Amino acid sequence: MDTLAEVLGDPVRRRAVVKDAALLVESEVRGKRGMRGMALKGGYKSMKRIKPGIVEEALDMLLPQFAPAVDPYFARGREAGSVESYFMSHADEIADALLGVTDRRAARANNRVMKKVYDGLRGQAKVHVVDAIPGLSRLVSKHVR
Repeated sequence: MDTLAEVLGDPVRRRAVVKDAALLVESEVRGKRGMRGMALKGGYKSMKRIKPGIVEEALDMLLPQFAPAVDPYFARGREAGSVESYFMSHADEIADALLGVTDRRAARANNRVMKKVYDGLRGQAKVHVVDAIPGLSRLVSKHVR
């Protein structure tokens, strides 16, 4: 059995994960509604305008750091018989682990505009990450055998 960290070591498989992860992000952002959704969509659009390709680039850079946060949950979900159910029952923990990665990265960021956008969206980030957990479980299940 592979882990996400091992999958990301293969350049072909890594590109496939990055592509699917970018599609997941796009889908999650597109599906947001209300005032929070408008704020997220606005920040997302700003980041993409500032730096086209930022989503794929950020995912390619962050996935190796996300993998150690996700792999233990994936392994336990597989053992439990349903990765998606396990992810959902541990969504808050997984979201905190993933946001810890992005928070550390943002703290080291040099681009003040990007940092400002991130800081502006960070307060509502956990809700959005928790919402994406079912899609994340399917993405990992698709690529990790």
